Amino acid sequence: MKKIGLVMIVRNEGRSLEKCLSSAAGLVDEIFITDTGSTDATIEIARSHQAHISEFEWGGDFAAARNYALDQSDCDWNLILDADEYLIRGTKKDILDFIESGDRVGAIERHDSYREANGEVSQSCIYVTRLVPRGTYYEGKVHEQIISELPIAPLTLVFEHDGYLQEGKGQRNLEILLEELKEKPDDSYVLYQIARTLWIMKEFAQADQYFEKFYRFVPESGTGYRESGVISYIYNLLELKKYEEGFRIIKEEKRRLGGYADYHFACGTFYTQAIFSDVQRYINYLPEIELSYRRCLEIGEIPEHEGVLGNGSFKAAYNLGVWFEVNGKTREALQYYKMSADDGYQPAKDRICKI
Repeated sequence: MKKIGLVMIVRNEGRSLEKCLSSAAGLVDEIFITDTGSTDATIEIARSHQAHISEFEWGGDFAAARNYALDQSDCDWNLILDADEYLIRGTKKDILDFIESGDRVGAIERHDSYREANGEVSQSCIYVTRLVPRGTYYEGKVHEQIISELPIAPLTLVFEHDGYLQEGKGQRNLEILLEELKEKPDDSYVLYQIARTLWIMKEFAQADQYFEKFYRFVPESGTGYRESGVISYIYNLLELKKYEEGFRIIKEEKRRLGGYADYHFACGTFYTQAIFSDVQRYINYLPEIELSYRRCLEIGEIPEHEGVLGNGSFKAAYNLGVWFEVNGKTREALQYYKMSADDGYQPAKDRICKI
């Protein structure tokens, strides 16, 4: 039977490490933790889980730290996690079955929590390559990527990630990314990560120039991040009230992104706010609001599209409920609020009570 190791790099992870290790311990045979300078209880928590502990001097390069950590493991396969990732579904058998089914590397499904402008906590779904055979390594100073000739396939492991709710990580990553951009000024992936980081930090004006350059340089297919980048760009233009530019990109991307619920959700949101900003100018887009959210529900939730959870279900249904309510169609509004509430969406339950 293949031996599986858990490999992590950590620094001052006392807030989350116990939860992470407790949830993942049953997945692996041994735990290897590389510390990059903790001053809290991180190392004590790792020791309590019988982890093999090593130290690495932090130099602003995540790939270098990850590769050092991987070198500490003598296991056949390694599962790589961050301390703010917690297993919510999956077993060791799932890993062993994946390994036995062929030569490939495994991507976990991760649900990233983040705070929206209105304070609501939402989750987006992404796949991250995290199960690799011994001898596999990383490149990239931040948002590092696995280098392997093996194909990537999804694992039936699902993790929750709350790191984006914590302060400070965005600025840290941004500084590293800007240094990397000096070496690769036209690299669409680095531009995407800088733009997304600034967008998440709500630095919309700064993000704009990087989104614009990302959009010019990103290939039309085969990247795995283009869709997310373009949809985020639309939202960033909305924050800046650059409506004409946003409408141009929405039109250009209809063919490429028409099968993505997140694209149509962004369109519905964009049309709504544009009309509120200038009714006379944008009134012709009014019917598109309902059509956009209906299309979201038609497409549904497709985890492989790595979108926001709910944009193909309860959030789209809720927005349709709002649409019908403001148009005086209470029966239709209640129908969609109920659809949303049945998925557990609290704002929909609140609207039903008020109606």
